[in-house]
Amino acid sequence: MKQNYTVRHGALEGIEAFLAVARHRNFRRAAADLGVTPSAVSQAVRALEARMGTALFVRTTRSVGLTEPGQRFLDRAGPAFEELVAAGEAVRDASQRPTGLLRLSVPRAVVPLILEPMIASFCRAYPEIQLEIAASDEMVDLATGGFDAGIRLGQFIATDMVAVRLTPPFAFVVVGSPDYLERHGRPERVDDLRHHACLRLRRSNGAIAPWSFVDGNEAIEAMVSGPLIAHDYPTLLGAAMQGVGLAQTPRPVAERPIAEGKLMSVLDGVAGSTPGVFLYHPGKRQVLPKLRAFIDHLKSVA
Repeated sequence: MKQNYTVRHGALEGIEAFLAVARHRNFRRAAADLGVTPSAVSQAVRALEARMGTALFVRTTRSVGLTEPGQRFLDRAGPAFEELVAAGEAVRDASQRPTGLLRLSVPRAVVPLILEPMIASFCRAYPEIQLEIAASDEMVDLATGGFDAGIRLGQFIATDMVAVRLTPPFAFVVVGSPDYLERHGRPERVDDLRHHACLRLRRSNGAIAPWSFVDGNEAIEAMVSGPLIAHDYPTLLGAAMQGVGLAQTPRPVAERPIAEGKLMSVLDGVAGSTPGVFLYHPGKRQVLPKLRAFIDHLKSVA
């Protein structure tokens, strides 16, 4: 059943004054505790009683006591007010020092390349931060997904985001296994890809990513075909190493298997490029200490 919620104007006004008087059983001591005048405390309590429609205190010239409704109100309002104060202190604490849950949305390929080398040292340096890494190649809305920041290739980051560079620009390379290239030959031109099994990437928007090349200052996009479509680069790379076909991936992703002789690059002279990998977040006004600590740590170990 749908419920209607209304915010009552001034519903919390006078609560702190009431609790102080109930604690000290004295208006002057309550005023001194709150740093205000006794008349201000008295006015706040009278306004609260008017809203409640009943007296909360029994006042004499020598003493202050709680009425029965006042005691009931104290029993419930006291713990609730303490919870509100504790909640405010927790928020202030989180805004002043690195603490709390830090959620990041990152592509799978970024985890071993950028995050794995620094996770252990970051967790040791900031034990009060809980780091959560959601590895997915889907482009997510950070606010809707509850993420503090994301990591993506520069060309896929919205212009209204704050972007922090993590890598220099790098090339997209076409790679194939030695066995595949021996069986099918090396492509010498982009047009030769029509005769090759090309492993393709489906982006999170559903589109098949074209392969990108450059010819001088001219960007070229080639629509290729082949037996496999994947949603992430590690899957494409693994299939290429098994000899299924050629794959186009960011160079940092392919560097190790190339160095180990598991893959060979082709068409290097016309390789396209990307601006690099960036961490991005929407915090133009203020970056929470937990995220600032993560950014600074990433830069220090890069």
